[in-house]
Amino acid sequence: MSGPTARAGRVCACGSRQGDRADELQRERKVSAGAREELLIGASAVSIERRALLIEGPPGSGKSSLCLALIARGALLIGDDGVALSRRGERLVAAPPPRARGLLEVHGIGLASMAIAEPAPLALILSLPHAADRMPERAARRDMLGCTVPVLPFAPGDIAPAERALWALQIHGLP
Repeated sequence: MSGPTARAGRVCACGSRQGDRADELQRERKVSAGAREELLIGASAVSIERRALLIEGPPGSGKSSLCLALIARGALLIGDDGVALSRRGERLVAAPPPRARGLLEVHGIGLASMAIAEPAPLALILSLPHAADRMPERAARRDMLGCTVPVLPFAPGDIAPAERALWALQIHGLP
């Protein structure tokens, strides 16, 4: 990780200041990239052992804070408030967004510049904030760009959210 670098204002993955196009980030947008389809979504993602953990939820739900806690435990940032998804074979791959690469919102501090991960296969989606089952047997599934990905409702809460997210990836994530 490079040293903390605060920047004024909030820049979203589309490159505009927050408020200019904040609603646009919450909508999925398909982009044609040559012969492949790409989906730019308003979510955050980190890479853990070369597998992508996508964290979705409304503004203020704790996506960036959970990413920061996971990065402190060795994860690498893929994207904050913007992630590009594309299909490669039978898997979805998460990549940094075209703009705002390597920027993570540190709540109450500002934007921090982070090292970014290489694109990684999407293994699990954590959906914030939800009242999560105490002991889910199996994650739900969601189809995106013709691929199926496990989705787990996740309430970060105060009880070890990063460690719980790591266990969720281990138990419910795709290999």
